[in-house]
Amino acid sequence: MTHEHIGPGRREGTPAVRAVGLRRRFARSGGVDVLRGVELHADPGEIVAITGRSGSGKTTLLALLSGFDTPDEGTVTFTGEPAADVPWSVCAVLPQALGLAAELTCAENVALPLLLRRTPPDEVETTVTDLLDELGLADLADRYPAELSFGQQQRVALARAVGVRPSVLLVDEPTAHLDPDSAQVVLALLRRVADEGAAIVVVTHDPVVLEVADRRLRLEDGVLVPA
Repeated sequence: MTHEHIGPGRREGTPAVRAVGLRRRFARSGGVDVLRGVELHADPGEIVAITGRSGSGKTTLLALLSGFDTPDEGTVTFTGEPAADVPWSVCAVLPQALGLAAELTCAENVALPLLLRRTPPDEVETTVTDLLDELGLADLADRYPAELSFGQQQRVALARAVGVRPSVLLVDEPTAHLDPDSAQVVLALLRRVADEGAAIVVVTHDPVVLEVADRRLRLEDGVLVPA
């Protein structure tokens, strides 16, 4: 993806993210297609939940949507534009491997993508403070990732992802390491982000996540079907 910022405008009626004919084959799977022509779209303001058994290819699908991996066939577009042609901040990701910078505090980790986008300092401070407070992490702002539980790290990574106000948010198992109260806080944030216009694609095994989704799909035999 390119690194130039674009405005929030989007083509009327165009999905925020669309995948057409995605195929992915791994040699370690015996040369079998893990994904066999996946079709997916998510509209602005919509939460799409994807379920499926472990190993069915859910995380692989998110990697293809985000550009972390390249499909053997198929295309991914954001608001009708090829993924390679849109700014990096259009699509944010909460992966299972969180990738927090160990040498940065929680607040600094959340601030990093905002600073890379040259956001004014006052806006960076307000955004970081508000997100950490919303996720119940205000008291941990000056701590380092190694000082946090995995569930706390997960919430920091989510704050980092949504801070740039992406048009598309891809989320992998956002409640897997959270207690019920923390899970509800995370789901409330995802709902707010969607209501503000982002399209969210979330991979999950958690029935509670499915309850907040606008649409539910299941990855089965390499293709998406209604759940």
